[in-house]
Amino acid sequence: MARIVQKFGGTSVADLDRIRNVAQRVKAEVDAGHEVAVVVSAMAGTTNQLVAWASDIGPMHDAREYDTIVATGEQVTVGLLAIALQNIGVDARSWLGWQVPIRSDSVHGAARIDEIDGSAIRQRMKQGQVAVIAGFQGIGPDGRISTLGRGGSDTSAVAIAAALEADRCDIYTDVDGVYTTDPRIAPKARKLGRITFEEMLEMASSGAKVLQTRSVAMAMRHNVNLQVRSSFNDAPGTLVVNEDSVVEQETISGIAYSPDEAKITIVGLPDRPGVAAAVFGALADHHVNVDMIVQSASSAVKKTDISFSVGRADLNKAVDIINKIKELLEFESVDASPNVAKISVVGTAMRTQPGVAKTMFETLAAKGVNLHVISTSEIKISVLIDAEYAELAVRSLHTAYGLDDEI
Repeated sequence: MARIVQKFGGTSVADLDRIRNVAQRVKAEVDAGHEVAVVVSAMAGTTNQLVAWASDIGPMHDAREYDTIVATGEQVTVGLLAIALQNIGVDARSWLGWQVPIRSDSVHGAARIDEIDGSAIRQRMKQGQVAVIAGFQGIGPDGRISTLGRGGSDTSAVAIAAALEADRCDIYTDVDGVYTTDPRIAPKARKLGRITFEEMLEMASSGAKVLQTRSVAMAMRHNVNLQVRSSFNDAPGTLVVNEDSVVEQETISGIAYSPDEAKITIVGLPDRPGVAAAVFGALADHHVNVDMIVQSASSAVKKTDISFSVGRADLNKAVDIINKIKELLEFESVDASPNVAKISVVGTAMRTQPGVAKTMFETLAAKGVNLHVISTSEIKISVLIDAEYAELAVRSLHTAYGLDDEI
């Protein structure tokens, strides 16, 4: 017998028939003798509708009231799924975030989980009851409902799995696992049987949409074994595990891409200590996340250029912030480009296999793809390129690293 947390996203619970399908999947684990907790998202499209209503009624709305509104989507789903389970003979009870309780900080709309008291749920599970828990939400120190922001339901599921000391957390979605790249771009993309936390974290941060970065980071921190599975078939999924659980790899694990990038270049910055800190400090103060950064060599007149990437949605905001501190920074101009994409090669094999960077750069050069920015980590190489070449780059790199080959 195992203790399992199952998480079902919005597409998995999009309508009543799909909720009934989820109930059957939960029942299968219960019938196998496992203790089960289920974390669910709102029905597909519901949260977007709630956000739109909140924005229409008051564009400058109170974040606490925003949370009260958008948290209702999951409240509907947990009730419906609990009833569906009861109708097929499974003892089930719904739980909202404040009932668990899932305690968060006070940043409404983008709260972070501080603590989960899983004692009451563990007791119910031992008695054979399935806990159906609302994802994406908790309770802040002010006693009000909080929501966790993007990826909140995945994060809720992993955090609950850690609190319940679950053997595994199964993330059910509309794909049946983690692939070497997006199959819509590279038809020969293969599903991975296993991937390490580190690799999944790099893939997620580089644009892979299967799992959110926050949830992977939390799983790695608490050593929660994840499995990505499809809600619509019984095919084996992809296990996301500690690196010690994976035999030494000889190949790259995947090619990730993010099409929603923008590049900013600050031209003619004085080459003096503290300039970079002033630039990126101002952006951080306004919650603009900066990804790739490159600084050119200083010229004879002690001037330098700094280029960096931000999410395309933050481009105008970032440019405005920089222009507001132009007198302080004394730069010459700001160039902005919204038409770039980030391509990343990911794999723990980089630690032992030479030539990974050489293959990437030669492959892209052969296709006439110019590189704007390059950044690396121990297991990832990322480049910023013109957006029009993104799909060509992904397919070419997938082939160059032998990922098209059948195993």
